[in-house]
Amino acid sequence: MIPWEQLDTTTIPGADGTLTLMRRGADFSIRVDGLELMTSRVHGSEEALAELACEPIARRPRPVVLVGGLGMGYTLAGALARLGPDARVEVAELVPGVVDWNRGPLAHLAGHPLDDPRTAVRVEDIAGILRSTRGGYDAIMNDVDNGPDGLILPRNRWLYDPEGLATTRQALRPGGVLTVWSVAPLRGFTDRLWKAGFKAREVRLRDSGRGRGRRHTIWVAVNP
Repeated sequence: MIPWEQLDTTTIPGADGTLTLMRRGADFSIRVDGLELMTSRVHGSEEALAELACEPIARRPRPVVLVGGLGMGYTLAGALARLGPDARVEVAELVPGVVDWNRGPLAHLAGHPLDDPRTAVRVEDIAGILRSTRGGYDAIMNDVDNGPDGLILPRNRWLYDPEGLATTRQALRPGGVLTVWSVAPLRGFTDRLWKAGFKAREVRLRDSGRGRGRRHTIWVAVNP
């Protein structure tokens, strides 16, 4: 078997963690402190995150959506594929190195979505964007962690706590959609979304999108 090759490393601003970009043949992996965070081998749930968020609002005039976490670009590409030419898709990515990777060795994986004129990259913490926005987005896709119970940074807990969820809802327009990705289900999180004012449901699906792969969880929450 071909061994994994390390292509690059980058630091996470405001944290001690290190992200590493690995390649084995045509496959790529991003790891945090040695543990695999994401892979190019399976990405169906990342695309589903965009589909569930964007399809309900795709016919709105000039929709504006926010993707939290660039990853390998699959959620961004999924959003672009489901929105028209007048849409604006903002990407909040905390780590500048991840943006560089998506303009370089990872660019081809999702079809060069950063080159789309509808894309606007914001190299900053999504929490700051949410706190400074009122009714600005038609959809928000949150994939900055491994889920509400799988934090990459401790400070991200705010995003899934009552205050953070209420702030996120305020950043959405009426009828706007929030989707939250998670590697596993979390008991009580759907209720937490309802208490924050959303109409919420939980979706379980295979990551490969072909009936194989691990089951991941996506919460779909609508701002009434």
